[in-house]
Amino acid sequence: MEASIVHSFFLIFAGAAVVASLALFTKQPLIIAYIALGALIGPSGLSYINEPKLMDEMSHIGIIFLLFLLGLDMQPSHLLNMLKKASWVALASSAVFALLGYVITLAFGYTTTEAIIVGVAMMFSSTIVCIKLLPTTVLHHKHTGELVVGLLLLQDMIAIAVLLVLYAVGGQEQSSYLNYLIPVIGLPLLIGVSFVFVKYILLRLIARFDRYHEYIFLLSIGWCLAMAVVAETAGLSAEMGAFVAGVALATSPISQYIATNLKPLRDFFLILFFFSIGASFNLDLLPLVIVPALLLALTSLALKPVTFRFLLKGLKEDPSTSWEVGFRLGQVSEFSLLIAYLAASIGMIGTEVSHVIQATAILSFALSTYVVILNFPNPIAISDRLRRD
Repeated sequence: MEASIVHSFFLIFAGAAVVASLALFTKQPLIIAYIALGALIGPSGLSYINEPKLMDEMSHIGIIFLLFLLGLDMQPSHLLNMLKKASWVALASSAVFALLGYVITLAFGYTTTEAIIVGVAMMFSSTIVCIKLLPTTVLHHKHTGELVVGLLLLQDMIAIAVLLVLYAVGGQEQSSYLNYLIPVIGLPLLIGVSFVFVKYILLRLIARFDRYHEYIFLLSIGWCLAMAVVAETAGLSAEMGAFVAGVALATSPISQYIATNLKPLRDFFLILFFFSIGASFNLDLLPLVIVPALLLALTSLALKPVTFRFLLKGLKEDPSTSWEVGFRLGQVSEFSLLIAYLAASIGMIGTEVSHVIQATAILSFALSTYVVILNFPNPIAISDRLRRD
């Protein structure tokens, strides 16, 4: 087993180094290179790696660290104001995108249930792609970054509610009313406990042993993963728990030191995440799903900026900010992939429709990444003028 993991890691990271070099020489985004590598050497490609589930589980840690680092950059008061301000925008836009997916899927002859699931999958934008393309030291502290993050968090809350409904419909959970109630109670309780723990225990430990850099590193990782596990136990997502853990530390001066030191670890797992997306896709089904998936991805990329431009006008946002937020949120979410897997596993949709959602997500990741890196400030921009980190 150890040899298999080492061999898999060799193929992934040596391969990633090669495709990253090619991508940089040809001025292509690295995210697309990692997904392409997964498709090439994964089970439906050359089949050099046959453990996409293991890779997927490990890559999930990258998303957890990403949200933790995001939380470290967010001041609680600013975040709360933005969530209050943008809640109706998140709800209204989700309804529009769900209707879009439903109508297009029906037009291709799929069943009503399948169209509903595709519509639901279209509601959300990718937290991981959006945050990866936000400048880590500039935009997070600006209004545009706060809007993007606020809308993503609200969408994540809606996505968690959707997943709870799917679990209930699939009969995988008992006492469904209790399952709906637990997250409602769990989130404020989680926030309260985290802030109290940070104030009275964590910060005192850091202040006493701040000379030991290894200790700060271990303590921050332990805090992040502990909150992720607690959140999952409370019926929330691990990502949300990690984000709360980061926000609770954000008011401390040590937050930026922790963020800087955890970035290499985050990037290690994020490479696994994008690789696993490509590796988990069955290329044999591509001819069946490419047309509806391409139409859904292109329509999402075209309609989301227009929708957010219109809705954010109601918040008196200026046009340039509204357009930028819309284009940054133009893709489909990793939550959509989870919805596709879950709906297929409980028999609500077939394998073909599941791959329509997966292909839509992958295409939208690629197209949206190109739009952002060519037009807006981001850490991986091809142009020196737009590169910010």
